[in-house]
Amino acid sequence: MKIDLRSDTVTQPSAAMRAAMSKAEVGDDVFGDDPTVNRLQEIAAERFGMQAGLFFPSGTQSNLAAVMAHCARGEEVILGQDAHTYRYEAGGAAVLSSIQPQPIANEPDGTIDPAKIEAAIKPDDSHFAITRLVALENTIGGKVLTRAYMAEVIALARRRNLNIHLDGARIFNAAVKLGTLVKELCAGFDTVSVCLSKGLGTPAGTVLVGRQDLIDRARRIRKMLGGTMRQVGILAAAGIHALEHNVDRLAEDHANAERLAKGLAALGLKVDPVQTNMVFVAIPKESVAGLKQHLEKNGVVALVSPKLRLVTHLDVDAAAIDRAVGIIGAFLAPVAASGPRRAQSVS
Repeated sequence: MKIDLRSDTVTQPSAAMRAAMSKAEVGDDVFGDDPTVNRLQEIAAERFGMQAGLFFPSGTQSNLAAVMAHCARGEEVILGQDAHTYRYEAGGAAVLSSIQPQPIANEPDGTIDPAKIEAAIKPDDSHFAITRLVALENTIGGKVLTRAYMAEVIALARRRNLNIHLDGARIFNAAVKLGTLVKELCAGFDTVSVCLSKGLGTPAGTVLVGRQDLIDRARRIRKMLGGTMRQVGILAAAGIHALEHNVDRLAEDHANAERLAKGLAALGLKVDPVQTNMVFVAIPKESVAGLKQHLEKNGVVALVSPKLRLVTHLDVDAAAIDRAVGIIGAFLAPVAASGPRRAQSVS
């Protein structure tokens, strides 16, 4: 059986989730009368202690709509150099809405130095874009931002009259790791984008939660971006099922990531400390091509590079983790003995 460690987005909907989707009561969400998506939005808003929620097809669109709801053309968002919103969303804020990103280097722990955030806020001068928003991401690269840190940045934003957005694509991983409720962890943010199709295992979908006025604005922006759908309750039912059944089990993914990290470290590989469901492994550059071929041949799917990222999720159990470690070990053994050579199969 294939072991897919590329991302926690590759999960398949469970039989129970498929059953919930097949039985979903639906309407036309353009007219606002799909009862299942309305219920999902209410559940998500309540879970985060926010006034309202809005369903989006993807996290990329949700983040973009949030930034556009906060900022006008010629205004600016301060965010991390490694933030998904900045690096991996095709420059949407700049391209589609003329909003300037002001990236700041992330610290090794994923934070952005509050002093650097404050130093990047532009003065009220016609030469500069107008700083309007600060955006954080939690988790970021598998790392958890603590409540104390986020509260410090929220306080800074309030003191400087800025809004604050959280890309919470994996916020439930952070909450499970910290042993807290997302309502407590995210208190004080104006908007939070919450992905359902990563660790929570739905086929698609993100909910943006936040202040009512910002969600109203985001609804119009969603229409502009082509994200408004019709009988979306079929997807919303999967989201409700995920929120009810797949949050606490994220601890299993974290445990499996730790198991994977320990197994790979025992093989002599350099592995970064693990916090949630992501394992980062240093691979010698000359071994990348051979390891990729070896993994493919033996049923392990991964995005192999000198900084290998392996992601655990609900479709990978402890037995699969042990098998993956064994397959990687079989590749390393002949390499250690005689240098890089052709990949061998493992039965």
